[in-house]
Amino acid sequence: MTKRKLKSPELLAPAGTLEKLKIAVHYGADAVYIAGEAYGLRSQAGNFNYEEMAEAVEFAHARGVKVYVASNMVTHHGNERGAGDFFRIIRDIGIDAVIISDPALMQICATDAPGLEMHLSTQQSAVNYETLNFWEDAGLTRCVLGREVSMEEIAEIQEKTNVEIEAFIHGAMCISYSGRCTLSNHMSNRDANRGGCSQSCRWKYGLYDMPALGERYKVGAGEEDTDITEEFSMSATDLSMIKHIPDIVENGIDSLKIEGRMKSIHYVSTVVNVYRRAIDSYLEDPENYELDSAWIDELWKATSRELNTGFFYGQPDESFQLFGERRRKQAYKFAGEVLAYDQETGIATVQQRNVLNTGDSIEIYGPGMRVFTQELGVMVNEKDEEIERAHQAMQIVRMKVDQPVRPHDILRKANVKKVRQDKKKELQQQG
Repeated sequence: MTKRKLKSPELLAPAGTLEKLKIAVHYGADAVYIAGEAYGLRSQAGNFNYEEMAEAVEFAHARGVKVYVASNMVTHHGNERGAGDFFRIIRDIGIDAVIISDPALMQICATDAPGLEMHLSTQQSAVNYETLNFWEDAGLTRCVLGREVSMEEIAEIQEKTNVEIEAFIHGAMCISYSGRCTLSNHMSNRDANRGGCSQSCRWKYGLYDMPALGERYKVGAGEEDTDITEEFSMSATDLSMIKHIPDIVENGIDSLKIEGRMKSIHYVSTVVNVYRRAIDSYLEDPENYELDSAWIDELWKATSRELNTGFFYGQPDESFQLFGERRRKQAYKFAGEVLAYDQETGIATVQQRNVLNTGDSIEIYGPGMRVFTQELGVMVNEKDEEIERAHQAMQIVRMKVDQPVRPHDILRKANVKKVRQDKKKELQQQG
């Protein structure tokens, strides 16, 4: 029987720094998105200067990976100054496309940097095929869909447009419509749409019975506290489409986007690793494809919020928001990165990223979902001294590992108590 030939979607990873970019490429990303020092929406990220962009492009292109630059701020008067030079320089550096939401920046890019491909940012809330056709006529080659689009609507959009479709499949969800938030402007005087979001929706708020609160301050009012003590946020849980890879591929979405330019290399490596394996597994044999529960467990090792499917399968309800105690908590923390490995001695050189102690249960993983667990033995520091605790920031240590490792493999440190609690809860649920 002839196997069906399916189009392989692009796996697009966040790269807040040059280090994160290299990790994303190493773990299987087909493309990465970065930002320059202006015109983006993450002013607190490790944004790239021109020299770093050039190094990023050289590194990525040598490995067949594309580099996009997010320039998706909503400009106020004066914010567009210098944009023409910016777009022209990044075009000449070799950036593959720029992600834009503001028509003023689009016009500047088209005029001053002809040949630089433009992609529509999700900030423009493209949620129907007429909108995508409009932007295609305006010269854009790809549209990042608004996160409010359903899988059924994506199928219709795909059928009635020629422009490429990019959709978020994993990461944080903005509680506002397609990220168009002004809470930050009012609460902290930081413009979310010009790169200054203070994530007001993630703050903890008190909830009050206002009529009773008013009564309290009347003369002779009692002292009884009528406040509702449980704090809450306006925050959404995180998006994860790992359970729905067949739908994503069958609907022909061209680019699958992972959110997280502010996240660590632990997060980037883990999420890219999992989706790379899932996508490749489905494309290899769609008829016999099965979701591996280990992939979901792996994602949870780098996840800090509950996971949901966003708007892909209908309107989210209250379970898609963060209320009360977390239903599941992250049980691992980023502990280090392998810099080198000696095949003869079995000794790995590691850059520590969290306190390591002799006797810790650590997990080491690499691209292709290679993973093993071991107990950490005695370490040796840069002075060739044996140590039982590595607590200095970014400390370089050598350690014996139970299996061969490679540069850029990642160490996780398990919270043993938390892992046991989760396992016990899982066994109880299974009866």
